[in-house]
Amino acid sequence: MTTPLLQIEALHVAVEGVPILRGVDLTVGEGEVHALMGPNGSGKSTLANTLLGNPTYQVTGGAVRFRGEDVTQWPTDVRAKAGMFLAFQYPEEITGVPVIQFLRQAMSARAGEDRSVLEVRMAMLEWMKKLTMDPAFGERHLNQGFSGGEKKRNEILQMALLQPEVAILDETDSGLDIDALRIVAEGVQAVRAERPQLGVLLVTHYTRILQLLQPDRVHVLVDGRLVDSGGPELADRLEEEGFDPWKS
Repeated sequence: MTTPLLQIEALHVAVEGVPILRGVDLTVGEGEVHALMGPNGSGKSTLANTLLGNPTYQVTGGAVRFRGEDVTQWPTDVRAKAGMFLAFQYPEEITGVPVIQFLRQAMSARAGEDRSVLEVRMAMLEWMKKLTMDPAFGERHLNQGFSGGEKKRNEILQMALLQPEVAILDETDSGLDIDALRIVAEGVQAVRAERPQLGVLLVTHYTRILQLLQPDRVHVLVDGRLVDSGGPELADRLEEEGFDPWKS
């Protein structure tokens, strides 16, 4: 039996003592795209942040397993080096750190050996072209002065260069116009084409990006619980009916 790439087992999470997730079970296999949908406040971003070890979120029960290994207590940097990646809903601006410097440090940490400036620059420029990003952004401070769409494309750029094994995309589509959404979705697909074993957990409110990425499975999260799972047709039903049929 194949060990799942990412396995979430009866996960309970609290923030400042307030329960948010109430026993979530979800498995993502190699090469699969899973979409996690739900109304505001259902716990979607809590799950995304918990998977990468954000200390604000306290695991009070259950486990997170990566390739069969319990990573529930691993710090964020160790998870990232192992091959887990999180694209943020609201990417941070970091003054004083150029994009290329950030990428070089991150790529070196992920690879376990130093990456040259030239190697990073060549890879960065190749992916910037695919994501229709201005190459000059590589010399600018991380996300500083970037538009919402540019920040999201920069997240996909990081995903491409860090070559994770599983990527959690936390509302990567939020705030994007149709053209930017298409570019981001095509960027995700380009990364998957080069790394077909990449597993993706996409957190989203909307079905528009799902029409571009075509998930294998769709999950509905309401009040911290997974209340339904199914194929892409479940997203179509959500588009027609909203989340009310799943609310208690």
